[in-house]
Amino acid sequence: MVPQTFIIPYVSFINWLSCCTCYYFFYNNIKRLSAKREREKMRSDGSSSSRNNSAGVESVVVDWGRLKSSCGYCKSSGCTSISHGLWANSITVYDYQDLLDQGWRRSGSLLYKPEMERTCCPAYTIRLRAADFVHSKEQLRVSRRLQRFLDGTLDIKKPVELMKDPNTSKDSCNSADNEVLKLSTEESLSNNGEKKSEAEQILHYLSNQIDNVVQTCVKSGVFPLDIQLPKASVKNVLQAKRKLLVEESEDLQYTSSIAFQIAATIRRGQSCDNDQLRLSRHSAEQNGLSPKAIAEKLASSLTQLAETSGLLIKACNGHINFYSSNKQSSSDGSVQVKTVLEEAAAGCPSKKCCLKRSSEQPPPKKRRIEIRLKRSSFDSEEFALYKKYQIKVHDDMPDRVTKSSYRRFLVDTPLVFVPPTGDGTVPPCGFGSFHQQYLIDGRLVAVGVIDILPKCLSSKYLFWDPDFAFLSLGKYSALQEIGWVRENQIDCPSLKYYYLGYYIHSCSKMRYKAAYHPSELLCPLRYQWISFDIARPLLDKKPYLVLSDFANLQNRELSPPDVSDNVKEVQSDESDTESSGLRSVEIEDGDISNILIERKGSRLRYKDLTRAFGSSKRSYWETQLHRYMSLVGAELSERIVYLLQ
Repeated sequence: MVPQTFIIPYVSFINWLSCCTCYYFFYNNIKRLSAKREREKMRSDGSSSSRNNSAGVESVVVDWGRLKSSCGYCKSSGCTSISHGLWANSITVYDYQDLLDQGWRRSGSLLYKPEMERTCCPAYTIRLRAADFVHSKEQLRVSRRLQRFLDGTLDIKKPVELMKDPNTSKDSCNSADNEVLKLSTEESLSNNGEKKSEAEQILHYLSNQIDNVVQTCVKSGVFPLDIQLPKASVKNVLQAKRKLLVEESEDLQYTSSIAFQIAATIRRGQSCDNDQLRLSRHSAEQNGLSPKAIAEKLASSLTQLAETSGLLIKACNGHINFYSSNKQSSSDGSVQVKTVLEEAAAGCPSKKCCLKRSSEQPPPKKRRIEIRLKRSSFDSEEFALYKKYQIKVHDDMPDRVTKSSYRRFLVDTPLVFVPPTGDGTVPPCGFGSFHQQYLIDGRLVAVGVIDILPKCLSSKYLFWDPDFAFLSLGKYSALQEIGWVRENQIDCPSLKYYYLGYYIHSCSKMRYKAAYHPSELLCPLRYQWISFDIARPLLDKKPYLVLSDFANLQNRELSPPDVSDNVKEVQSDESDTESSGLRSVEIEDGDISNILIERKGSRLRYKDLTRAFGSSKRSYWETQLHRYMSLVGAELSERIVYLLQ
């Protein structure tokens, strides 16, 4: 028989064990349900922090505090560019996406955020929803121009200016540049040994005829001998702009405004001569040197051209107009002049000066463009192109463009690469930092440095071959990157946006970013996205604004309010706290106790470290942590490891 004194403790133990078992199963069920919800949340928005933990990686930063430097946009002499810096030992793509949406950017491993009220050139994060993108006329022209270049039909007006090798004499070029010279001279003008299209041949022929008449007038004393006169340019008149004049059979085909240019050149030349009186418009008319009089002189001297070409040549209000008198002629009026060109080509003894028919021209040389996406890494060919670009375009000194500076700026990255998963949450290339190479016939002509993140493609930098500046590769690459987002949104639905970096309204060189329509600017205080069409008239008045104050204009067609009172109110609320390094808006009552901190190899929440600091040190760190939390937000401050050194 079991003693009663033993039974009571035994029953208590059984009850306790049952409670523990129930609690264990209850806890596991809750844990499984929570994990399921987290997985569903990750699949829907692609930005859950649990992915970071499942991958075994964390974001670790070192607070660099306030950064001051000279401004490369307004070229100020002092340290007027002010931002806050964090050095990232590592950062997940999900955390960096959230930082972008709070106004941060990266340069290598340095994360920085402008202090908008203090910096000389306030910089707003700008983005575009790729699916809504609408091409402008200029952007369409860029695409068509590059396609014509690939097809071999682009007429390059002059040979590409070559980049000189700094280690050689000024008269020598490297072998790569010689290849571009050969490539470009194949498409230069006919006076450089090139072929022209039939329409261009006609315009060139008519321009030469006017130039010959101008030179005859110079030799005969009608025009001054000591003034260099401009060359004539004849333009085709579009069908929509043609007007029937004098008689119904007269159809305007070509026109030239050379008379206006000659009159202006003569007037400027004589007004600068100290031995002569200033030539006014009235005196010019009296001397027969007004645009109208000059056009009449030139038109009357082109009678032989009129007879041979079948065109009617008349002066009209200073313009020299060419009319087709035959209704049966082609719509572009080229039949009469084409006959003259063929006769001139047949009677010309020199092959260099003759104009051959377009049917005799060899087929154009086609080229091939290739776009490659690769993980960010050092590449000697890319560095050579970068150095050439920095020296030629940005006038950098050769000894300042080093491999180490290039690595720090465009190769090193703190972003932790996320490989493709095949479940629709990551694109086929993965998330991380990449270099997008553009090659024409195997030659590297441009490199775009980009970050591919859960919600966007973030464009960081682009450098291109100055020999191909005529192709506008900066605009072309932006169009390709927008297209990339649209294509890959099929595999990764969360990938919707194209981030163009910072937009600085006060810097004219940065305004091109707003041409990618419709774009949005990030409010620097409340982190709401505001349509650029709403923000533009406001920024015309003030460089820094709390854009979300005007969010009510998003869906209403109202005239923009007076922003001066709004800005004064914001500025009046700011107290000058330079001694503590904080603005009043930064000192919030946010709870910093859960900020994740690493100190001496241990990671704890700040609330568990307070006893490790004295009162004065605790006050200092709490001030710094309040500032840090106001810059990255409460959620990220609990997720990113703040490294104390």
